[in-house]
Amino acid sequence: MAAMKENLEARQEKKLQVRDLRISFRTVSGKLQAVRGISFDLNKGETLAIVGESGSGKSVTSKAILGILAGNSIVEGGEILYDGQDLLKINEDDFYKIRGDKIAMIFQDPLSSLNPIMRIGKQLTEAMLLKGKARQRACKEGFFKRSKLLEEYMVSAQPERAGEIKEKCELFRKFEMRHIRMEQSYNDAYESAQEAIIEIEHALFLIEKNAFQNPRPVLRQIKTFAEHSRNTYVVSEDAQQLTQLAGGLLSGIGAQEKSGDFSSVKTALNGILTILKKAVAFEKPEFMAMGYYQETNNGTLREGDVKENNAFYVKYMDEHFLDDFEKLAEAGVTHNDQAMTEKRREAVEKLKAALGKLIGDLDLEDSEDEDIDKKLETAFQTEDIKAMAEDLRKTVDASIDPIDIVKDSAACTFSSSLKYYVSTYYRGLRTNARKIARYEKQMKRYNKKLERKKQMNYTVPEPQIVNLPLTRKNIAQLIGGLQNHYETVIEQETGENKYLKAERLIDNLKENASGMVLKITKQAAKNKALKLMEEVGISEPRKRYRQYPFEFSGGMRQRIVIAIALAANPDILICDEPTTALDVTIQAQILELINKLKAERNLSIIFITHDLGVVANMADKIAVMYAGKIIEYGTANEVFYEPAHPYTWALLASMPNLDTKDKLDSIPGTPPNMIYPPKGDAFAERNRYAMQIDFEEEPPAFPITETHWAATWLLHPDAPKVDPPKAVTERIATMKAKAEERENA
Repeated sequence: MAAMKENLEARQEKKLQVRDLRISFRTVSGKLQAVRGISFDLNKGETLAIVGESGSGKSVTSKAILGILAGNSIVEGGEILYDGQDLLKINEDDFYKIRGDKIAMIFQDPLSSLNPIMRIGKQLTEAMLLKGKARQRACKEGFFKRSKLLEEYMVSAQPERAGEIKEKCELFRKFEMRHIRMEQSYNDAYESAQEAIIEIEHALFLIEKNAFQNPRPVLRQIKTFAEHSRNTYVVSEDAQQLTQLAGGLLSGIGAQEKSGDFSSVKTALNGILTILKKAVAFEKPEFMAMGYYQETNNGTLREGDVKENNAFYVKYMDEHFLDDFEKLAEAGVTHNDQAMTEKRREAVEKLKAALGKLIGDLDLEDSEDEDIDKKLETAFQTEDIKAMAEDLRKTVDASIDPIDIVKDSAACTFSSSLKYYVSTYYRGLRTNARKIARYEKQMKRYNKKLERKKQMNYTVPEPQIVNLPLTRKNIAQLIGGLQNHYETVIEQETGENKYLKAERLIDNLKENASGMVLKITKQAAKNKALKLMEEVGISEPRKRYRQYPFEFSGGMRQRIVIAIALAANPDILICDEPTTALDVTIQAQILELINKLKAERNLSIIFITHDLGVVANMADKIAVMYAGKIIEYGTANEVFYEPAHPYTWALLASMPNLDTKDKLDSIPGTPPNMIYPPKGDAFAERNRYAMQIDFEEEPPAFPITETHWAATWLLHPDAPKVDPPKAVTERIATMKAKAEERENA
C-alpha cells in the first residue's frame, strides 16, 4: 500500500515545490523572523489551504512565491521551484513572464488590486494585450527549438535513415507553416463573426426596447465585422447572402431613423445573425491535417462538409505521414532517453562522491547537526569546494534534456542554487569578521552612552552575517537531495511509455504552432473580458464593462479581480484571504465560484485564510501555520476530523458556524514576538497542554499517517495521553454528520 501511494504521488505533476523557505525582515528593533523553514508541494489541480492567525507567515509565503516581498525583506534560505526555476533567484525580467501569467493572485481587499480611476473593461483587457505578444514569441521559440531537437534525436537513433528523417522533419515544418497561415485566417474571421454576433444581439435588444439611437456607427461596425467573417473556413456557402445582407444594412437608414421603425434593419440583422451563428457552430477544421494535404497535393483542398473533411484529412495524414513520423519520434526519444539516463547515472555517481567528501558516512537526515557540521567544516577547509561545485554544475546541466515539456525543477535549479550557496559561503568567510567587529564597536559605544544614562532613540541593528554552518548544510542537502531525486527518476524512466512521450511532444509542437497565431486584438480582448465577466457571475457585462470600481459592490469587485486573475489562464492561483472583507453570504458565493473555476480550468490553488471553516469544503490539503512554521499538515479530512496539534484544536474550537449556541473558545494570549523567537515550541505560552519540554526544545514533525503529521510533543511515545477538548470533539462530530448528510443527499 505504501509503495502504491508513493508511486501515485510520483505520477502527480508538481506545479510548485517550496523547500525550507526562511524569510526575515529588517526592523528598527531587530530582525523579525517571519517564515522559519517551511516546505510543501502543490500538485496540478489541487487546493492547498494555508491556515493561521495574522503574523503566522502565510501571506509572506504567498508574496515570496509571487516575488513581491517588501524592500526590507531578507530571504535567508530555501527554494521555491516552478517550471524549472527557483523563484527566489530569478530577476525581475524573468518574473514578469510568470507573475500574472503563470501565477496569479487574488488579494484580500479587491480595491488594492483595482485602479479607482480606470474603467473595469480597460483593467480586464490590459494584461491580455500586454501578455499576448510575449506568449506568441514563446510559442514560436518553443516550436522551432523542440522541432530541431526532435530531428536531432531521430537522426541519432537511426543514422541510416538520416536523409529520409530530415525530409520528413522539413515537410513537417512546411505544412505546419501552412497550418499556421490557415488558422490565422480562420481565427481572424471567426473572431469577427463572434464580435458581429455580440453587436447584433445588442442592437436587436435596443430595437426591441425602442432605444436604438444613433444607429449608423453601430450598423457600420456590424457590417465590417460581418464582411471580415467571410472566410472559406467560417462562412463559405452562405457568403453571397451574407454580403447582400451586410451591404444593405445602411440602405434607407435615414427614413427609418425619422420614423423610428427599424423593422427592415431588424430583418437584415436577424438574417446575418442566423448565418453567423450557424457558421460558428460548425466544427473547427483540422488545420494541421489540412496543411499536410495541401502541401502534398499542389495546394488544393477538398470541398464539402467540414466534419467529413476533417475525418478524411486526419486519416490521410495518419496513413501517409504521421504514423511513421511518430514511430521515428519514438525511436528518437527512446535513444535520447537512454543517453540522458547514462548522464544522470554519471551525475549520481559524482553527487554521491561529493557528498562522501563532505560528510563521509553520516546520514544527513538522522545524524546530529553537530556531527554533520564538524565533518562539513573539515571538508570545506581541506577540499577545493569551488572546483567541486563547478564540476557538479556542468555534469548536472549536461543531464537535463532540453526537449522536456515539463521541466525537472530539482535538476534545472541545482546549478544556480549551488552557485548561490557556494558564493554566499565564501562571501561570509570574507565579510563576517569585519561585520561582527563593526557591530561590537557600535555596541560598545552604545553601551557607554547607556551607562552615562543618556536617552537613546535608536538601537544598533544586528549584523547581517552569513550563517556559515547553515550554508554548508544547505550545500550538502542540495547535493544529497538531487542524488536521491535522480535515483528515483532513473527508476521511473525504465517503465515509461516512450510512444506516449513522443506523442506528447508532437502534440506540444501542434499547440505551439497554434499559439504562434493566437493574436490578441483589442476587440478580441474585449470579447474575452465580457465572457470572463459572465463566467464569474457578473450580470449585464456590456454595461458593467464601462463602469468604474466604485460602482460595484464589494462582492462584485472581488469577482472582477478574479476575472482579471484568470485572464491569462494561469497555472496557479493564490487566494490571499479573498473573502475576509465580504459579508457571510457573499463569502459563500465567492468560495463556490473559486471551486467551480478550479474544476473547470484544472487550476492549482493556494488558499490563505485565518478561518479553518472557510476551506472546509474546498481544500484538498491543509497546512496549519504558527509563528512562521507549518505545525500540522495533512489532507482536509485528516486535519478537520483527526487534528493533532493543540493550535489546530484551538482554531477549530474558535470556528463559528450556524449551529453554534455556546460562547466560542478564544485562543488565550498573543503570538510571540518573532524578533525574539521562543526557544522551544512557539505555541507553548498559549498551550494549556504544554509540558516542560515545550519550553525547552522545539518539537520535530511526528508522522501520524503517510499524509498527515504534526509538530507537537504530545505525539511523542512517552507523552501523556491527551484528548482534544470537548468543544473540538463535538465540532468534529457535527462536521462529520453534515458531511455524511451531503453524501447521502
